[in-house]
Amino acid sequence: MDRPRNGLYDDDGITAQEVNSPARMLLFSVRRAPVWTTVLVASSAADVVIALSLPASIARTVDTAVAGAHAEAALAWLGALFAAGLVIDMLSVWAGSASGIVVELSLRRALTQRVLRAGIAGRRRFAAGDVSSRMVTGASEASGLVSVVLSMVHALVLSVGGLVGLVFIDWTLAAVFVVFMPVAVPLFRRFTAEATQSITHYQELQGTLAARLVEAVSGARSIRAGGTLDREVERVLTPLADLTATGRAIWNIQRRAVWKVALLSPVTQIAVLATAGMGVAAGRITPGSWIAVAGYVGVALGLLGVVDKLMGFVHIRAGTARLAEVLALPPGPGGKRPLPEGPGAIVFRSVTVHPDGEVLLDGIDLAIPAGIAVAVVGRSGAGKSTLAALAGGLLAPDRGEVLLDGASMTEVRPDQLRRAVSYAFERPALLGETIHGTIAYGSRDMTREQVEHAARQVSAHDFVKRLPEGYDTPLARAPLSGGEAQRLGLARAVTRERRVLILDDATSSLDTATEAQVTASLTRLLADRTRIVVAHRAGTAARADLVVWLENGRVRATGPHDLLWREPAYRAMFATDGADLAGEGARESA
Repeated sequence: MDRPRNGLYDDDGITAQEVNSPARMLLFSVRRAPVWTTVLVASSAADVVIALSLPASIARTVDTAVAGAHAEAALAWLGALFAAGLVIDMLSVWAGSASGIVVELSLRRALTQRVLRAGIAGRRRFAAGDVSSRMVTGASEASGLVSVVLSMVHALVLSVGGLVGLVFIDWTLAAVFVVFMPVAVPLFRRFTAEATQSITHYQELQGTLAARLVEAVSGARSIRAGGTLDREVERVLTPLADLTATGRAIWNIQRRAVWKVALLSPVTQIAVLATAGMGVAAGRITPGSWIAVAGYVGVALGLLGVVDKLMGFVHIRAGTARLAEVLALPPGPGGKRPLPEGPGAIVFRSVTVHPDGEVLLDGIDLAIPAGIAVAVVGRSGAGKSTLAALAGGLLAPDRGEVLLDGASMTEVRPDQLRRAVSYAFERPALLGETIHGTIAYGSRDMTREQVEHAARQVSAHDFVKRLPEGYDTPLARAPLSGGEAQRLGLARAVTRERRVLILDDATSSLDTATEAQVTASLTRLLADRTRIVVAHRAGTAARADLVVWLENGRVRATGPHDLLWREPAYRAMFATDGADLAGEGARESA
C-alpha cells in the first residue's frame, strides 16, 4: 500500500509550487500514491472497454435472436460484461478512496508542519480558524483530484468511443451528433470561469467565519464577563449573509449549466435516433444496430453529464491556491550549522523586524553577557516580546542578525537551538495529557522526581498535590487559574538545563509575593545561566542585573534599574505598580 513518504516531523520538501495549480497538484497526487493511481487508471480503462463493448454486444444478441439462431453464447457474453463492469466499478471506488486518503494525509501533515515551523510568522499570516478551514476542506477536496480528472477523461474517451461506434454503424449518425456539440463548448467555458470566481470567494468566507469562531471560543470567558455575547455572535456571523448569497450564486451557476445540458442532451439523442430510424427503414441499419445506436449515442453524450465533476474540479482549482498560500510560508528560523558550546552570550547586530511594513524593532544593537539576568521593559508595543522571540530564535529578523555564542541563530540547526534555549510565556499552552506530561513536555525521559523538583522551584508542587490525582490528573479535569498555569509553564521551562532561559511576561499572573518567591528560587537555581525577562513590574526589573529599556522599537537605554529609575519617563512606565513596589525592587537588587 502507498504511504506518504514524509516522516513524522519532515514535510518531505513539499512546496507551494507542487500544489499551486490543478496540473501540479495532479502530478503531486500521482507521486504520492503511484500504486493506487495505477489501479485507478487501469480500472477506468477497463470500464471504458466494457462500456463501449456493451452496445455492440447487445446489438449482436438482438440480431441473433431476430434471425432465429441460438443466442445463448451471446447472452452469456453479455452477462459476463455486466458482471465485469460491476467488479471494476467496486475496484475503482476502492482505489479512488485509498489514493485520496494517502494524498489527504500528506497534505494535512505538510500544512501542519509548515504552519508550526513558520511559528510566529505563520500566526501573523493566518488565523487559526482559517488554517483549519484550509486543512480540513481544502486538503479533503484536493485529495480527490485524481478521481475527478480520471472521471472527466473517462467521459471524454467514452464520448469519442461512442462517436466512433456511430461512425462504424453509419457516418451520417456521427455527423448529426457533431452538429450539436459546438453549443456545449462556450457553455462549459463560461461555467468554469463563473464557478471558479464564486467558489474562491466562498472558501475565503468560510475561512473568515472559522477564524472568528475560534477567536470567540478562545475568548469565551472575556465575552461572558464583558456581557458582549450578542455582539460577538453578530461579529462571528457577519460573513454568513455573504456566504449564503455566494452559495446561492454557485447553485444558480450550476443550475443554469445543468438545464442547458439537460435540454441539449435529449435534443441531440432524438435527432441521432431519428436518423438511425430512417436508416432502419431504408435497410442500411439492422434493428439490432438501432439498439446499438441508442447505446452509443448515450455513451457519446456522457461528456455533457460531467457538470458535477466539473464543479468538483473547480472547487479543487480554487482550493489548491489556498493550500499553496500556506505552504509558501517561510519554514521558520534555522539552518544546518551546529551550535558551538558556550555560556549563553547573545548579541543583536542592527536587527530590524518589519512584518507587512510595520516596524516592530528598528536597528537594535545589543550585547547580553552570559550568565546574567536581563529585564526587558517598555510600554505596550515597544517590541519587548519581539525582542524575546528573536533572542531565542523563535523569530528571524528581516535585517541584521542575532548571535548565540558567536553563531547566527538563523544558521543554527533548530534541534540544537531548542536544546540551548528554554521559554516560558505569559499564556503558556499546556500541552500533554496530564500535569506530569505538560511539565515534562519536550523531555520524554524525565522522571517523576525531576518533574516534582521543577514544580517545587516555581511554587507549583503544593497546588498540584491538591488536585484529584496529583501529577497524574488529566489536564481536562484540572481547573487552573492563570497564575497556576503560568507556574506550570515555568516548571516546564526549568526542567531542562538550557544555557538561556527566556521568560516572556511569564509571571504576570502571580501576586507580588509569589513572584518574588519564584524569582528568588529561579535566581538560585539558574545563577549561571542567561535569563531574559520581559517585565512590567518595577520589582521584576529591580531584581535583574541589567535592564534594557525599549521605546518605539529602539533601545532607549540600558543599565541597572536603580540608575534608570532616576529618569522620570522610566518611572512613568511603572506608575501603576506604585512607588512602594519600586522601592521594594530597588532594595532587593541592592
